[in-house]
Amino acid sequence: MLTSYSKSLHAAFWVLFFMAFGLNAVAQSGGSSTSVTGTVTDPSGAVVPNATVEIHNPVSQFERTASSDSAGRFTIPNVPFNNYHLSVKGTGFAPFAQDVDVRSVVPVNVPVRLNVESSKSTVTVEASSEDLLENTPTFHTDVDRDLFQKLPLESQSSSVSSLVTLATPGIAADSNGLFHGMGDHAENSFVVDGQPITDQQSKVFSNQIPVDSIESLEVIPGAPPAEYGDKTSVVINVTTRSGQGVTTPTGSITASYGSFGTASGGLNLAYGGKNWGNFLSVTGLNSGRFLDPPEFTIMHAKGNEENIFDRLDFQLSQIDSLHLNLGFTRSWFQTPNSFDQQNATAWNGLVVDNGGLGPNGLPVGPTDQRSQIKTFNISPSWTRLINNSTVFTLGGYVRRDQYNYYPSGNPFADFAPDLQFQTVGQDRNLTNAGLRSDVSYVKGIHNIKAGATYQQTFLNENDNLGIVDPTFLSSLTDTNGNPCVGANGVAVAAPCTTLAPFDLTTGGTLYNFHGHTDVKELALYVQDAITKGNWSLNLGIRGDIYNGLSTAQMAEPRLGAAYNIKRTNTVLRLSYARIMETPFNENLVLSSIGCANAVLNPLLACSSSDLTPISPGRRNEFHAGVQQAFGRYVVVSAEYVWKYTHNSYDFSVLGNTPITFPIAWDKSKITGPAGRISLANFHGLSGFMVFSSVAARFFDPQLGGAGATPFAPGGVFRIDHDEKFNQTTHLQYQPKPRLPWIGFNWRYDSGLVAGPVPCAGGNCNNGPNGSDTVVDASGLTPDQQFQAGLFCGSVHATPTMPISPTSLCPASQYGSTLISIPAPGTENDDHNPPRVAPRHLFDVAVGDDNIFHSDKYKWSAQFTVVNLTNQTALYNFLSTFSGTHYVTPRAYTATLGFHF
Repeated sequence: MLTSYSKSLHAAFWVLFFMAFGLNAVAQSGGSSTSVTGTVTDPSGAVVPNATVEIHNPVSQFERTASSDSAGRFTIPNVPFNNYHLSVKGTGFAPFAQDVDVRSVVPVNVPVRLNVESSKSTVTVEASSEDLLENTPTFHTDVDRDLFQKLPLESQSSSVSSLVTLATPGIAADSNGLFHGMGDHAENSFVVDGQPITDQQSKVFSNQIPVDSIESLEVIPGAPPAEYGDKTSVVINVTTRSGQGVTTPTGSITASYGSFGTASGGLNLAYGGKNWGNFLSVTGLNSGRFLDPPEFTIMHAKGNEENIFDRLDFQLSQIDSLHLNLGFTRSWFQTPNSFDQQNATAWNGLVVDNGGLGPNGLPVGPTDQRSQIKTFNISPSWTRLINNSTVFTLGGYVRRDQYNYYPSGNPFADFAPDLQFQTVGQDRNLTNAGLRSDVSYVKGIHNIKAGATYQQTFLNENDNLGIVDPTFLSSLTDTNGNPCVGANGVAVAAPCTTLAPFDLTTGGTLYNFHGHTDVKELALYVQDAITKGNWSLNLGIRGDIYNGLSTAQMAEPRLGAAYNIKRTNTVLRLSYARIMETPFNENLVLSSIGCANAVLNPLLACSSSDLTPISPGRRNEFHAGVQQAFGRYVVVSAEYVWKYTHNSYDFSVLGNTPITFPIAWDKSKITGPAGRISLANFHGLSGFMVFSSVAARFFDPQLGGAGATPFAPGGVFRIDHDEKFNQTTHLQYQPKPRLPWIGFNWRYDSGLVAGPVPCAGGNCNNGPNGSDTVVDASGLTPDQQFQAGLFCGSVHATPTMPISPTSLCPASQYGSTLISIPAPGTENDDHNPPRVAPRHLFDVAVGDDNIFHSDKYKWSAQFTVVNLTNQTALYNFLSTFSGTHYVTPRAYTATLGFHF
């Protein structure tokens, strides 16, 4: 069946490919934008030159203008998919206004006939409440550049992730540019000008495109149309900036400096003509706090990043156009140290007894782990306008991430008792190459898109590791439960005999693991967005074939309906999606065969010696929502989501190292509401509020991937990206375009589920003395107790002193300043787990876009403060994926820009 289905999809793909060569017509650029064109005439049909045409969306704040030429024609290129209010003004004529719906790469042609100014008819060009609504079944958020330029962003090294987290409902913030979309870890896809990118884009996995290169974002939190596949909890549809039509070189040069020695610089330049264009963005960043550390104090956290992005557009003729994206990014950064790691020589008994030297006779010093990521991307596409209602697009892409992780120069500096017993290095690369083709057809009530995508991901993993804990082997047992190291310290049974050659404390050498696989994916889809009266329907189906270390195939219907109650300015929505979720590619080979490897098995804490390949997940999700406009300035969008998944994914970690790998659980159930309140520009004031409450329940057993099942006696637990409530409120005010502006963020998080926090009674990680009256925190080092904010009565843990000499504390005196710990006897992994304590964070930015009020060359200045009140708070604590990280302390950034 698999072979037959694969042949059918391949055949359909090549049919679409060759269709282009048998059809005649005209072309436009593809991706997630198109052009809005038209001809301006007077009542007699004569053309009107020099008329001013403006297109505007009051919610996303997208706004562009153009002028009609001598033939009365106008073109506004690179308009993202959305609803717009179009207005036209000409000298001696009454204003003209019309709503325009851009939903396809098929160019939108708007004929404009202006009435003479003396006409009795009047036209209101102001946006109405109807312009705030989108009658579409898919819940999504549109964010334009004009909005996020004034949004204080927390992370300069992953600005796109920060932007999505702040501006989109259903997103829970995590450390290092990670975000959890609608209860999932990283089931997110970026689609950049039509190119799908489904691998992780946080700054510990890959490099993101610069935020300077983005024109607008459309963020879809689940139940997407059939054209989107793989990882779809959040689909981030990116339209990049273009230089087409920019006949005068236009751009900016910016420089900034701020807290932690953070300095950045950037250049962007747009230039082109009627039939071509180029946009270039070059940025650089150097910071003393590149990653989020496991302490509020920053230690060993330096990093830098260099980024170049170039977009070229060529209109070869009225028939054909070419589009090319090029990008390269290099980042280098240290893995931040805890106090335990920074002071390794001071507390490591093995080292102290040896005069500060490791078993190799070399000085140990602090842990010094570093990483480097190099990413390049090439994405060409060709578009042909077959006729006024049909467009064909053919594109290709090659993207490669080269990830290198470097251990400390002295491997024994990586040893941290109860934290990390191995030293690890990695050289890993991920190359994703693919072809995509689609045909878009817009006619009458139908907006049809049919397409195919084939991609192949080449994975190469090279790891080397050695044991640096002299007590690790003696802590292991053989298959009979007996010690596998004799009294003389010599290994006598497996797994100790297997690991002994790689025990560096006794003169062993590094173990080398080499893994490779190719992951092949083929998809075919067809969808139709039907608009009939007050109804809007999405009907689609997608077929996916996945062939990697496991195989799967699935037909995936996508259905949605929206109804516009115009009398009350209300839109009601329902949608359903069947989705095949593909496994994470990062360290997929290590995860899939690690437990069957005699050396890796005990190091990964495997419970069996079986191969554990991860199979694609099967998800059914349902969405029900409403959108309501209030007057001409306020619109509320909200929905409730139910997601049920078999083979649900998360990540585990190799020891306490930065090496992470995917795992899969039997199933998950994710439910909760999400919403957005948007304020359109009201006398210079605009803003939004996004909010969500997501319950993410995962069920045993673990089905795939290496590692051990967490302690969950009930068979169900809340994953560490479950959060009861979060919200972000953003307001910005600029009384007039030439005056200064201010932007303000208020972020509230009720707290993600924490890792193993000691508590009294319940299903806690409580040690041998656990009871309802006494808490045993001896499973945590003093520094980990300090990171968790633990205290016993008036005694607070410090990096070197625990809450008591024995780490035991009466339950009545035990607590935390940073974690919400369940009351004695009430902890439950499903209904009452420990959570990171709630936090309120405030950010503010003030700026002036034209200090000297110049018309041609402009100087701008901006001052940003993140975490204005210097709130000490955690992102997570001992998370199974990412460990412990603190939010950014108060940070100042001053930026100066020159614009031409």
